[in-house]
Amino acid sequence: MRKLSVFNFLTLNGYYKGPAEDISWHKHGEEEGEFAAEGAQTESVLLYGRKTYEMMASFWPTPEGKKFNPAVAEGMNNSEKIVFSKTLKTASWQNTRIIKDNIVEEIKKLKNTPGKDMTMLGSGSILTQFADAALIDVFQFMVDPVALGEGTPLFQGLTKPLSLTLTGSKQFKSGVVLLNYEPEKQNRQ
Repeated sequence: MRKLSVFNFLTLNGYYKGPAEDISWHKHGEEEGEFAAEGAQTESVLLYGRKTYEMMASFWPTPEGKKFNPAVAEGMNNSEKIVFSKTLKTASWQNTRIIKDNIVEEIKKLKNTPGKDMTMLGSGSILTQFADAALIDVFQFMVDPVALGEGTPLFQGLTKPLSLTLTGSKQFKSGVVLLNYEPEKQNRQ
């Protein structure tokens, strides 16, 4: 059975994006860049919602993205990608397919077939749907030492409590903290 992991960064007060989709508050120094490069080499299938997909697809395949962090760009560009969207007509980023409907059922099917593990990046509303359906095996949160007055909460719209167990942590020199969690057994399918 394949595993589904999520990776997201958030503020101290639980926002994964600020007003007007702003993520400029996220600290990403050399140490975090090395961590991202390691993660990009895991060969997971990358999962995105439309907004996150469009943001990533507008940067990583470009010369600027490749120059910014060549290892991350290579991993992102070469990975198999799935974007969940009812409105996106085509996906121009290489190795990308679109799933338009029944995303919870589609991920249940994928999890029960042989293949690579899956990692969801960003995509808060889809993360919430998958968390509600108890489909997520690993949560990784990169918490920045910043609070915002307003923004979008990570688990906005969650319909039932989600109990997690801390399985690891890492502190970066910038003050960013990586927290790894797994759902408690009663949350799993």
